[in-house]
Amino acid sequence: MRNIKNFQEGIKLVIFDLDGTLVDAYEAIIQSVNFTLKGLGYKKVLAKRIRLAVGWGDRKLLGAFIEEKDLDSALVVYRRHHRVALKKYSKLLPGAKELLEYLKRRDFKTAIASNRPTEFTNIILRRLGLRKYFDYVLCADKLPEGKPNPEIILRVMKRLKSKSEQVMYVGDMAIDVETARNAGVISIAVRGGSSPLAEIKKAGPFKIIKSPAFLIKILQFTSA
Repeated sequence: MRNIKNFQEGIKLVIFDLDGTLVDAYEAIIQSVNFTLKGLGYKKVLAKRIRLAVGWGDRKLLGAFIEEKDLDSALVVYRRHHRVALKKYSKLLPGAKELLEYLKRRDFKTAIASNRPTEFTNIILRRLGLRKYFDYVLCADKLPEGKPNPEIILRVMKRLKSKSEQVMYVGDMAIDVETARNAGVISIAVRGGSSPLAEIKKAGPFKIIKSPAFLIKILQFTSA
């Protein structure tokens, strides 16, 4: 990853993961997973185990706890429950609204690039009134492969006509850092999501921040 001091033109486009980065939807996920497990005769699992399995799409999430033969049925149950759970349990992370308002005032281009399916991403964005802050939203179910394949970031960059040296990707997991590296853009990791801190450090982002609001100071430096 290139050092941020070599980004001569400054950051113009900030791309975000969603869960654990701007939004806390973990309770909705936990409720939906355990509802599904119970309905299919499986034992419930601890919230901590579910959190660690988040980030790779709902099929892989359920696949961590359910046999392959039951997976298609489980997805139907999970998705039906999750449509309701997201509306009830999703909430903004502290500092997220402040950051998004800052980006809008300063005319940054912004986007979402998430492994969460499009339908559920849109439910969250509508529920929390966030859609107005983003120029483009792209989810992995619209692509042949999700993260860490860089295609999701590359397509956002192409759509918003941005060069790699102008782009920052912000996520909460090691997979997000890897995706940014694969796309040749700078990465910022927000603590408190699905990946343990040690795992994030090992992935080597440019910066690890405690909350989304800390990104404002970084952007003030890079866009000066």
